[in-house]
Amino acid sequence: MKKWWMLLITLGLIMVLAACSDDDTNGDSSSDEGNTGNEEKASGGDDQVELTFWVFGSAGYDVLAEEYMQENPNIKININEGEMEDVHNNLFTSISAGSGAPDISMVEVSNVAKFMEASDRFYNLYEYGAEEIKGKYLDWKWQQAESVDGSFQLGLPTDIGPTTMFYRTDVMEEAGLPTDPEELAAQIDSWDAYYEAAKTIKDKTGKPISDSPELMFNAIRDQQESQYFNEDDELIMEDTVKEAYDFTTKMIEEGLIGQNALWTPEWGSAMEEGSYATLIGAPAWMIANVKGNAPESSGKWSLTTIPEGAGNWGGSFLTIPAESEHPQEAYDFIEWLVSPEIQLKSFHNNGLFPSAPEVYEDEEFLATTDEYFSGAETARIFAEAAESVQPVYMGVNYSIANAEIVTALTNVAVEGADPQKEWDAAIERIESQLERQ
Repeated sequence: MKKWWMLLITLGLIMVLAACSDDDTNGDSSSDEGNTGNEEKASGGDDQVELTFWVFGSAGYDVLAEEYMQENPNIKININEGEMEDVHNNLFTSISAGSGAPDISMVEVSNVAKFMEASDRFYNLYEYGAEEIKGKYLDWKWQQAESVDGSFQLGLPTDIGPTTMFYRTDVMEEAGLPTDPEELAAQIDSWDAYYEAAKTIKDKTGKPISDSPELMFNAIRDQQESQYFNEDDELIMEDTVKEAYDFTTKMIEEGLIGQNALWTPEWGSAMEEGSYATLIGAPAWMIANVKGNAPESSGKWSLTTIPEGAGNWGGSFLTIPAESEHPQEAYDFIEWLVSPEIQLKSFHNNGLFPSAPEVYEDEEFLATTDEYFSGAETARIFAEAAESVQPVYMGVNYSIANAEIVTALTNVAVEGADPQKEWDAAIERIESQLERQ
């Protein structure tokens, strides 16, 4: 009998010790719960999420995505790079078909209105926290991807393209004009002064002040409060950009502007040759183009403010198509990617100019100079330009109108066509295309 009691006591002690052991084990697990969760995510458990991301240009988002994945091991980001036009066409095709869209896609500013018309095919980023970060970005930039009533946000803002004037110091010096940025800006402070400088440069050097009719027109167009369409998508070009067109064609006819088309080999070679004086209406992202096309011209370029105030050329947004099965994870990533801290990295890594003005107060940022551009204070000049830009409604048919105006300018520059007849023909072609929409 005594043996039975001893056996029962022994079994009881074993059960108590076993229970204590379980409790200890659970306690340890609880204290390491976060690590255990991360280990499960890192090992590819149920929480593993893959995001597809369509990008264009030289954004450097592949490097930043790697950084994000290291900080968030449960997220895998697959980047697909393409030409800007291809990305937009493929995105439009996929959201129209309801199949094949990525989790995240870049959308360039001139295409925002087109995709805003299909806003039901995208997530409203206000539902994922965009309202909380809205104040971090330039108003005019944010508004470009916001519905007119302010209830829908299509994308989060990436970079911007405030316009300035790049110039060749050697050509300016040969023409007897200032080479110092502030002195040149003081002398060429209006389009009338730009015209007078153009005549001086032509007389002294035989070179045009600009080699691109399109850039000349764009520089003045981008300063207007309205451009091709009003907010009812009515064509208003006669009252808004005709003056810019007339100014450009007048200078073409007087031999003050050359005839190179943007992005052609001739346009790129002219940057190295110094066969003209200014790259007018140039945004921050153009710096990479100049350095790429003219690697031997370091110290022969500089930049300063553009006459009569800055406009904006380019810049993009990050959107989340409605097909994405992981909108919250996609939003968390793009919020991180456009944060002021990461925008500063993008500026240093790839020259993307920040749309978050908080960056403009960073001392290191403001101290940025560029020896290629004769030591100019590039960040300060672009920051001052960015804060003076006014919002402009571009409209869903912006590209149609712009393409026809470029055709008209090219015909005037290359074929010597009559400017007014080319304008009238361009308007007729635009109206014809709009009627078929």
